[in-house]
Amino acid sequence: MSKWLPFVLLTVLSWGTYIPTLHKGQVALGNSGIHAFLMVGVAYLLVAIAIPGGMIARAGSWDVFTSSGVGFTIAAGTLGALGALGIVLALVNGGRPNVVPPLVFAGAPVVSVFVAALYNPPQQSPSPIFYIGILMAAVGAGLVLAYRPH
Repeated sequence: MSKWLPFVLLTVLSWGTYIPTLHKGQVALGNSGIHAFLMVGVAYLLVAIAIPGGMIARAGSWDVFTSSGVGFTIAAGTLGALGALGIVLALVNGGRPNVVPPLVFAGAPVVSVFVAALYNPPQQSPSPIFYIGILMAAVGAGLVLAYRPH
């Protein structure tokens, strides 16, 4: 098994349970999306700052930080937080936790591939099968939504 595959599984399980768990917490907070989002921020502080901060401090690897690296990773964190805020606002405004995820998780990979291609332009044009894959992602999300458990 590849060394990176368990981390992909961790992400799939974490993000796959994120929206329904967030919705449950939001409802328990009087259906307040802003309060729920604040708690998501606290979780990010604990997980994304305390753990790697301790690891970096222990390793003494502060010299790795570059202005370009810091800029892009802060931008990525901002995009992640905006995405989380978008999910909170979708749930507060009537989106259901069994409807929002298929749309987010079918659309985001397609956008990701295009953005990655902007950052690292491909050497050749994509195969027509690539476009079929995009269509299949849309059809897959549609099927999940159409036949989701009620």
